[in-house]
Amino acid sequence: MMDWARHLIIVPILLPLVTGAALLLIDEVRHGLKALISMTSTLLLFAATLALMRIADGTPVGNDALSWSYAIGSWPAPFAIVLVLDRLAALMLVLTSVLAIASLGFSLARWHKAGPHFHTLFQFLLMGLGGAFLTGDLFNLFVFFEVTLAASYGLLLHGSGMFRVRSGLHYIAINLAASLLFLIGVSMIYGVTGTLNMADLAVRLPTVPPDNRMLLASGTAILGVAFLVKAGVWPLCFWLPSAYMAAAAPVAAVFVLLTKIGFYVLLRLSLLLFGSEAGELTGFGGMVLLTGGMATVAFASFGVLASQAMGRLAGYSVLVSSGTLLAAVGMGDTSVVSGALFYLVSSTLSTAALFMLIELVERAREPGADLLTVTMEAYGDEIDLEEDEPAEVGVIMPGALAVLGICYGCVVLLLAGLPPLSGFVSKFAMLTSMINLDGLGSPMEVPARTWVLVALVILSGLATLIAMMRTGIRTFWAPLELIVPRVLVVEVAPIIMLIALCFFLTLAGGGVLNYTDAAARSLHIPASYIGGVLESVAPPGNSEAVPR
Repeated sequence: MMDWARHLIIVPILLPLVTGAALLLIDEVRHGLKALISMTSTLLLFAATLALMRIADGTPVGNDALSWSYAIGSWPAPFAIVLVLDRLAALMLVLTSVLAIASLGFSLARWHKAGPHFHTLFQFLLMGLGGAFLTGDLFNLFVFFEVTLAASYGLLLHGSGMFRVRSGLHYIAINLAASLLFLIGVSMIYGVTGTLNMADLAVRLPTVPPDNRMLLASGTAILGVAFLVKAGVWPLCFWLPSAYMAAAAPVAAVFVLLTKIGFYVLLRLSLLLFGSEAGELTGFGGMVLLTGGMATVAFASFGVLASQAMGRLAGYSVLVSSGTLLAAVGMGDTSVVSGALFYLVSSTLSTAALFMLIELVERAREPGADLLTVTMEAYGDEIDLEEDEPAEVGVIMPGALAVLGICYGCVVLLLAGLPPLSGFVSKFAMLTSMINLDGLGSPMEVPARTWVLVALVILSGLATLIAMMRTGIRTFWAPLELIVPRVLVVEVAPIIMLIALCFFLTLAGGGVLNYTDAAARSLHIPASYIGGVLESVAPPGNSEAVPR
């Protein structure tokens, strides 16, 4: 492979790290300069991740990691800090950079000036995400996980406010507890196996003596709980709707990706460590993920229906997406995982657009409008028109509201999974795979729990449609008082960009599914990942990591 391309793997970590550190040296009053540097770095990050995706997609299925393992410091695995690029990691990196561009662009209207070190925290968040998606070692995953969380604490509290501070403190407490569980689980796994390199762990796991397997299973379960907390599985999701509702709009948009870290790690570890060659631990935790995912979808669907505030509705929409993805991981089927990856991209982009859209829509509503509307519905109060005041007919909707209304309608279609947008395509691909599992002759052989999951996914879409239509009618069709919001182009453009990307996913659905199919098939061939990492050998004195 080309030398520059091989070293490109480390760019998603180094670029935001250097940028964030450099931004600390610039005075806070120079907002324009800091914004320019931060946006330039993010655009370069997008270009680098897009190049990595093209390179990963060009490798044969099953040989992704074999060609793209990178031993930092030129020490061979399992002693080195190994970065591993495959189609899944590349997909998550591109998704991260796209959301970063949209969120950062939205923040330039006013949010990046609302508190100190916004751009530095934002870049460190991107560094932690890039490292978490690329690392091949559990301890380094813990390090990058903590970098991500530390940056997210500052970003969540950005802008102050009593509700934001209170929700932020809850968020910090919950995630500190999850970090403690992470550290305990990693320590137990290391104590039993003597390694934390994921590939080396997959090799040693089947050889663990029987008297230590219970301890290994316990450590793995504790580690899994830490990521289930981050993914927002029921009943560990009580913190998420309030925290995401309290965050600033661009912060909440990029936070949508944080719940996907849990899904990413659980998906990778479940197929790498507990695949068909794991012996007695084959399929470990799969039923927990499936059951927990279904319970999360059911709980979040009720939460969506019960939500009156738009921010809380968006928070529960994140949980619907998270529960669906976790259930797909629990099924462990290649085609289901492929559809889930498509759904991951579509739901992440549309939910991020919703969070940014909410701030603009709320400007067109009176404070407390949700509470007042619910009160009117509950007690049957109506607004009486004076007899001598003729009702206005044919009032033209202001341009800003028209644009916001169109964007809101597109987001409703995406989150509810209605045709013709990518939300429907991704759900259709996933549900079709669920009732046509590999090895089954007819839908009659599909297990009952799978039909329950199919019903929950469909009903969650119906619940989202009802709740968002109700909110849309109150906001755009029959508001208590029409207020024309002041909306800047820099705020609307990121929302339109994310929705346009969802349109692109619809038009390029065949190509996207081909990519996710290849990614899912590679994940179900753990031998390629193991070989790619453990066979990447470089002498300590050599400055290059030479894959073999």
